[in-house]
Amino acid sequence: MGSSDERKGTAAPQGGTSGARRLWGAHFDVDPAPLMEQINASIDFDKRLWAEDIEGSLAHSRMLARQGIISEADKVAIHAGLGEIGEEIARGAFSFERALEDIHFNIEQRLTEKVGEAGRRLHTGRSRNDQVATDMRLWTRKAFDRAQDLLRSLQAALLDQAAIHAGTVMPGFTHLQAAQPVTFGHHLLAYVEMFGRDRSRFADARRRMNQSPLGAAALAGTSFPIDREMTAAELGFDAPMRNSIDAVSDRDFALDYLASASICAIHLSRLAEELVLWSTFQFGFIKMAEAFTSGSSIMPQKRNPDAAELVRGKAGRIIGHLQALLVMLKGLPLTYSKDMQEDKEGVFDAVDTLELCVSASAAMIAGMRVDAARMRAAANVGYTTATDLADWLVRAKNVPFREAHGVAASAVKLAEGRGVGLEDLTVAELQAIDARIDASVQQVLGVDQSVASRVSMGGTAPENVAKAVAAARRLYLEEGP
Repeated sequence: MGSSDERKGTAAPQGGTSGARRLWGAHFDVDPAPLMEQINASIDFDKRLWAEDIEGSLAHSRMLARQGIISEADKVAIHAGLGEIGEEIARGAFSFERALEDIHFNIEQRLTEKVGEAGRRLHTGRSRNDQVATDMRLWTRKAFDRAQDLLRSLQAALLDQAAIHAGTVMPGFTHLQAAQPVTFGHHLLAYVEMFGRDRSRFADARRRMNQSPLGAAALAGTSFPIDREMTAAELGFDAPMRNSIDAVSDRDFALDYLASASICAIHLSRLAEELVLWSTFQFGFIKMAEAFTSGSSIMPQKRNPDAAELVRGKAGRIIGHLQALLVMLKGLPLTYSKDMQEDKEGVFDAVDTLELCVSASAAMIAGMRVDAARMRAAANVGYTTATDLADWLVRAKNVPFREAHGVAASAVKLAEGRGVGLEDLTVAELQAIDARIDASVQQVLGVDQSVASRVSMGGTAPENVAKAVAAARRLYLEEGP
């Protein structure tokens, strides 16, 4: 956006401009250098704000007319002209001019061409500083809302699969080593919770940012008798921002979006990494839908999980945009500096990237095919019921857990030496390790018995998982975060 000295409140002359100098007034003697126009213009990317710019101008002109600052006839003309401009942009018939720098002056110049003197009156009582801050808040607020909707759809896809696989046994991992048996449904519910926290972050940030900067003008407010409460309500804000300096200099709402998006992208990347691992021949837990995989130019047998890999890769892109905005803002004095024009491209790209990644993830989850037999077989590998043996000794024989842990470790060592599973050891072999063991121990050494025993709140027992799926549907799909 353009720098926001009050000199820039002057509309370009009707009939076009031969150079950016005319946007500013008559006290410049030379036109800007071509390189200045190239580095200064933001229209190539901020034209995405056209709908919000028109929305803000409609609210501002309604307020000006009600306050008697402009006439009702001027307001009617302005609204008619802005309506026509919106239609032109929507159908691709609007000519965006770099010489006019940004979306605000492009629309204002076209409005003046259409309605004449009334168009010149629109900027009364505002600056491009509060105008761009308002536009960006309106645009980003919509992005917060879309994030909620898309994450809800991803949670729904995860919950559908979790319901189907509430009793599907798989190995749970720590350090990427088989640790204890869990169910696949339970594993998927972990991501439902992660994305639930993401939704709460977006919701919190949206509530925090929903205040209107419009009417703060360049930085000090305005001498016109404007009604900021009216424009705030017109635009769906909860209230006007309380301090005019903060109103034009604040970009916390953009940081909040990027921070929330970055954490969400990390969660998406972790899910994508598991989809990549699970779909390998070595794991074989799932098959990705062919629509989200690709082949190899040289190896005809390959089915590469490209969509998941790209979700994983794009997380770094979103995190990078957060870092860039933090660094850009960290040394800026109040209020507005032209550096702040650099907030938009990063936010725009992060929003586009996150929305694509969430949508792709939901589609991949919905389309994957689960090999339950392969998962269950893997759960039997790696002595994943060793903790169940230790727990049994504590429960059934009142053995202190640290002592029971040692007994279980000795049993694992024996089984490893024989090349068998814990459940394949005879009672006599186990009694040779600890005489307190009896035949009832065999009831806890199978993976099905192991997962069924994990009945503590938040545990992996299939009955728990089924109830957790139902509760999550109520919490996240019916009530919201």
